[in-house]
Amino acid sequence: MRYDVVIIGGGLAGLTCGIRLSEQGKHCAIVSSGQSALHFSSGSLDLLSFLPDGEPVHHPLEALSALASQAPEHPYSLMSEAAVRRWVPEAEALLERCGATMTGSHQQNHLRLTPLGKYRPCWLSPPEIVTREQGKPLAWRAPLIVGIEGFLDFQASIVADALQAQGIAAKSADLHLPALDRLRGNPSEFRAVNIARVLDLPENASALLAELTRLSAHHDAVILPACLGLDTPDAVAMLQSALGKPVILLPTLPPSLPGVRLHQAMVRRFRQLGGMVMPGDKVERAVLGATEKALYTRNHVDIPLRAQQVVLSSGSFFNNGLVAEYDRVVEPVFGFDVHYAALRSDWSREQVLAPQPYRLFGVKTDEKLRPRIKGVTVPGVYAIGAVLAGFDPLAQGCGAGVSLLSALSVADTLLQGEVA
Repeated sequence: MRYDVVIIGGGLAGLTCGIRLSEQGKHCAIVSSGQSALHFSSGSLDLLSFLPDGEPVHHPLEALSALASQAPEHPYSLMSEAAVRRWVPEAEALLERCGATMTGSHQQNHLRLTPLGKYRPCWLSPPEIVTREQGKPLAWRAPLIVGIEGFLDFQASIVADALQAQGIAAKSADLHLPALDRLRGNPSEFRAVNIARVLDLPENASALLAELTRLSAHHDAVILPACLGLDTPDAVAMLQSALGKPVILLPTLPPSLPGVRLHQAMVRRFRQLGGMVMPGDKVERAVLGATEKALYTRNHVDIPLRAQQVVLSSGSFFNNGLVAEYDRVVEPVFGFDVHYAALRSDWSREQVLAPQPYRLFGVKTDEKLRPRIKGVTVPGVYAIGAVLAGFDPLAQGCGAGVSLLSALSVADTLLQGEVA
């Protein structure tokens, strides 16, 4: 099986790279060993929320020079400020071509409400979730936070209490819908995606509307857990129109429906362009020839995937793109050089919420995002996304941005021809 490019990993970075290459006529395959990390995300995307020294970032592009000074090994710094500025609007346009409608701007971060009632800076968010602009209050003064009876992945009272502490007259209540009784009886099935499949059914619309009408009579908005709109994208808009007041969503604990929808939209776009997705497969070894690479996978055994170029988008520890052994961290597919602290005691800090050193670990690359083996750059192979070294996606709020922009940068290099 021959392809122009084989991408290892089907998350945000891998799909972005595959879509961009396929749009330009490249024949691409994505090998994806497990569930995308997008299924565990809020659906919002961050660009840069904090500098490494902890300073909040309101205008991401204006903070790039300070980032380069504080973190010269950050992927943004390696790619250069000019490249980041170039690829940010391209990333927004690519998501739009996927049908993933987003609100927000790279000019200024906005704030999204979390399931704990706190606010987190973001670059882009789905239009149906709760957000506000920097320096401005929430748009509603007396929202109803609606939970679902027996649904443990979203606690409406926690959100309501947090909003009340901010001076907002929020109240909480639980939905009681007989249509959910079967799911409710099995806690392992009572998850956001399964609930959405029930609530999206046309025969359940009237009962949901009646319950929300009763509960929200004295409120100016309804905030629901993100358990609507999986199979019916306009479900929220239809409910809002019938209810006569704003209906907005809050992402739940994983699996998160907004993240699932974003992943589905990108997979759909990639396949429409002729891309091949190989889910549930895993690259187990590789032969890196000078002009052709051969990848041997678990499912295809002795029949290799052959390609001129390979892009590693296997993620970090969460996706086994990096593997922590007792005294070292390795990249398991190719054995690329990995940045990590020499002493295991320096890998983490005791305070759980403190920035953790291990999040900075990853594959070492040059400015073209080409990895190395024993210090020697490997031609025809690139690394993108969470597998890269030099950034903390949580503490710096830049995980999605690194995935999108590194993917576009590598795609452009491949389309222009490899630079020696």
